[in-house]
Amino acid sequence: MKNFIVRAITGVIFVAAIVISFLNPTAMVFLFAIITGMTIWEFAELVNDRPYVRINQFISTVAGVYLFLAMAGYNSGLTPSTVFIPYVLSIIYMLVAELYLKEKDPINDWAYTMLPQLYIALPLSMVNVLAFPESDSYSPVMPLSVFIFLWLNDTGAYCVGSLLGRHKLFPRISPGKSWEGSIGGGIVVVLAALLLSRLLSIYFPEEQSLSALQWIGLGLVVVIFGTWGDLVESLFKRTLGIKDSGNILPGHGGMLDRFDSSLLAIPAAVVYLYTLTLL
Repeated sequence: MKNFIVRAITGVIFVAAIVISFLNPTAMVFLFAIITGMTIWEFAELVNDRPYVRINQFISTVAGVYLFLAMAGYNSGLTPSTVFIPYVLSIIYMLVAELYLKEKDPINDWAYTMLPQLYIALPLSMVNVLAFPESDSYSPVMPLSVFIFLWLNDTGAYCVGSLLGRHKLFPRISPGKSWEGSIGGGIVVVLAALLLSRLLSIYFPEEQSLSALQWIGLGLVVVIFGTWGDLVESLFKRTLGIKDSGNILPGHGGMLDRFDSSLLAIPAAVVYLYTLTLL
C-alpha cells in the first residue's frame, strides 16, 4: 500500500511537470534538456558496468543535451543550421578518442557511445519538431497529445490486461504484457483522439490541424511505437540483468523506465505528421 501511494504521488508530480512545461516554450526546452541529460547519464552509467565497455559519460551527456538545445534553437528559428556543427565535432571526437585510449574492445565503446545519441538524444530532440511546427510559432498540442496518448495507452493496457489478460504479447521480453491489454489501451487512445479532435474544434479551432481520422491515425501510431519502445527498453534491461534502469523516480524506476515508450513514439509521430503533409 505504501509503495502504491509513493508511486501515485510520483506519477502525479511527473505528469503535472510535463503538462505545465508545455504551456511555455522556454520551460519545455529547459525541462526536456534536463530529461535528455539525465537519461543519457543513466544509460552511460548502466553500460559502463558491462565488461570491456568504457564510454565517456560526461561528454556523451553534454553532446546529447547540446543536440536537444540545437534542435530547439533551429526549429524555433532562433539559430541557423550551423548550430549543429559543434555536435558533429563532438561525435567525431568520441570516435577518434578511441585511437588513443587503448581500450580492450574499442568497437564496443564506439557502439555504446553512439547508441544513446541515436536512441535517446535524437528522439527527445524531435519534441522540438512537434512543438515548433513553424520557425516563428510554438504549439504544445502535438507534443502534449503524444504524451497524453502514451499515458492513456499505459493506463488502459494495465487496467484491461489486469482484468482480461490471457494471451501474452511478448513473453520472452515482457511476460506481464498481454494482447488484451494492448488492444484495450489502443481503444482508449482512439476514443481519446476522437474527444481531443472534438474539443479542439470547439474551443481551439486555430489548433485543429488534423481531421478526426488523422487524429485516430496519430493515436494508433503512438500506441504501436510506444509499445515497441517499451519492449525495446525491456530487452535492454533483460540483457543487462536489471529490473529498473534507476531509482531516481520513487516507485517508477529510472528515467529510461519513464521515457522508454516516447523514444520510439516521438520520431514515429514526426514521420506520420510529415507524411500527412505529403499526401
